[in-house]
Amino acid sequence: MKAIQQCIENELKIFESKFSEAVKSQVPLLDSIMKYIIRRKGKQMRPMFVFLSAKLHGPVNESTYRAAALVEMLHTATLVHDDVVDEAYERRGFFSINALWKNKVAVLVGDYLLSKGLLLSTKNEDFMHLQILSDAVRKMSEGELLQIEKSRKLNLDESVYFEIIKNKTASLLSSACAVGAYSSTQNMEIVEQMKQFGEKVGIAFQIKDDLFDYGTEEIGKPTGNDIKEKKLTLPLIYALQNADKATRRHIINIVKNESKNKEKVKEVTDLVKQLGGIGYAQQKMESYRDEALAIVQQFPPSPIRQALVELVQYTTDRKY
Repeated sequence: MKAIQQCIENELKIFESKFSEAVKSQVPLLDSIMKYIIRRKGKQMRPMFVFLSAKLHGPVNESTYRAAALVEMLHTATLVHDDVVDEAYERRGFFSINALWKNKVAVLVGDYLLSKGLLLSTKNEDFMHLQILSDAVRKMSEGELLQIEKSRKLNLDESVYFEIIKNKTASLLSSACAVGAYSSTQNMEIVEQMKQFGEKVGIAFQIKDDLFDYGTEEIGKPTGNDIKEKKLTLPLIYALQNADKATRRHIINIVKNESKNKEKVKEVTDLVKQLGGIGYAQQKMESYRDEALAIVQQFPPSPIRQALVELVQYTTDRKY
């Protein structure tokens, strides 16, 4: 990851300063929360994809920085809202906003970030940025609601699963690549290529997250969190499709009624492994990764292209 960051080291430093300035507020409570959010920032993968997608095709400019800020604001807003919906009190090892300031403040903080992103774009007439990212937010909401609807009945098939993660997870990464490319080219053909690239990376990224729940020597300690939350992920869907009727009923009963029982959850994770769910999901993840790499490798060789290749590989090789 360090080698990748070095290609855009200056851009990331400038971005941090611009992002801090963009989310400032005259309201002391809100400004304190913004500083807390900035201090606990993650790997900033989405801004990295914005800058690399821009630099692959031309020089980074002020429009690129605004695109990266908009992506990060929207991403942070959705995470803050997600923590309220999921009643989650931790994120990336820190207390969540709702844990420290309660739900009402957290929802308003998410709304504030959304509005700041909208104002940043309209003020600078970045209407294409806004169009691309607004579509991503719509898809994320639809994906989340579709998952809630289907998870209640535990009747998710593979095609619906991919529709959910394409909308819920991949759409924002796809849009990050698209706005990055647009900021340096305004070439809609290239924008569409980078959008497809980002979507495939995003799908591979989500399948990797699914695999973390089961754990292997390569992946790490299994958590069973998705099963506890009754989420139907790709390894489980494949196992259910390939189990005999009795085993299928047994797995569904545990997920529906005994998902808080650690021993029962372990029983499900073991059955998923036995039924080939892990291997199948790994194969699908690698397939989407390779499709993403095939798109980016259509462009001329350069250190930036190589950094993008390594970033794609990182999304599927990461240990957490």
